[in-house]
Amino acid sequence: MSVVTSHHRYIVIEGPIGVGKTSLARRLSLSFGSELMLEDADDNPFLERFYEDPKAGALPAQLFFLFQRAQKMQVLNQHDLFTPVRLSDFLMDKDRLFAELTLDADELKLYQQVADKLSIKAPTPDLVVYLQAPVDVLRQRIAGRGIMSEQVIDNEYLTRLVDLYSRFFHHYNDAPLLIVNAAEIDPVNKEEDYQLLLNRIASMRSGRHYYNPLPMVM
Repeated sequence: MSVVTSHHRYIVIEGPIGVGKTSLARRLSLSFGSELMLEDADDNPFLERFYEDPKAGALPAQLFFLFQRAQKMQVLNQHDLFTPVRLSDFLMDKDRLFAELTLDADELKLYQQVADKLSIKAPTPDLVVYLQAPVDVLRQRIAGRGIMSEQVIDNEYLTRLVDLYSRFFHHYNDAPLLIVNAAEIDPVNKEEDYQLLLNRIASMRSGRHYYNPLPMVM
């Protein structure tokens, strides 16, 4: 496989659960020959408890992710500055978003105190790719990948999550942003969809752009 040249040194792929951000990040890392840093959701022992009982499981799940992400940011900051491309499937800023979504007022206060003590320094991405899809599409993809702990996620939570991402990226201007309508395409499994998106990512340089491809007609 030939490596695609990119002028981006740190790319983040983001979006709600089920949209395909981790799988896309894996494909892009192969195309760019990049270092890959993934969120290890499977390592969080509290995540299944959170999905089954959000009120009881939210705080330990959120704190676990906070520590995990803080450690990854520390490693990222220490890595060789001459690494051609670094690619991740999470934006550090979203940690606070999930805290606000899942924690009550007292838990959020405790979370913020812990986060402040960690003094996390996250590098600014050269490009953020935000994958969008409606709740019904996310539900289908979550069901399709068959992870048992995710099957109990209800539509209310997914709806709130989609809205949270939409509001956050509506105001996001810390880095160049590519907003991708991923509802009708499958860049993970369909080569033509992937190549078109790859070219768009590789060519983007600044500002806010929207990628709203039409589904391929056979």
